[in-house]
Amino acid sequence: MTQPTAQPAIRTVAMPADTNSNGDIFGGWLLAQMDLAGGLLAIRRAQGRVATIAVESMKFIRPVSVGDEVSLYAEIRKIGRTSMNISIEAWRRPRDATEMEKVTEAIFVFVAIGEDRRPRPVPPQA
Repeated sequence: MTQPTAQPAIRTVAMPADTNSNGDIFGGWLLAQMDLAGGLLAIRRAQGRVATIAVESMKFIRPVSVGDEVSLYAEIRKIGRTSMNISIEAWRRPRDATEMEKVTEAIFVFVAIGEDRRPRPVPPQA
């Protein structure tokens, strides 16, 4: 599997408080990190507030362990009138290794939100 060459949207370390009852990093924690990474990209592109409205094709590939560095990569796949489909991948690097491996991937759908908390058009690319 080819490692990403772009800069990650977020990089963090998985901590003991983020584990499930089996001692692996809780999938919900990883999902939240992916939502944050995608949200950062969506906010920049929408030039303002966004809301997550769907997570499509979520796939957990490998577990994440305590102490792993987790890097999240986000890329816009499609822009509609008010929405954006953003592909997000999570990669782990064990603390004692240099190679990374993909652990999760999904498509998140974000909608641009106006002051009235209703969908608004995504501005044209500047």
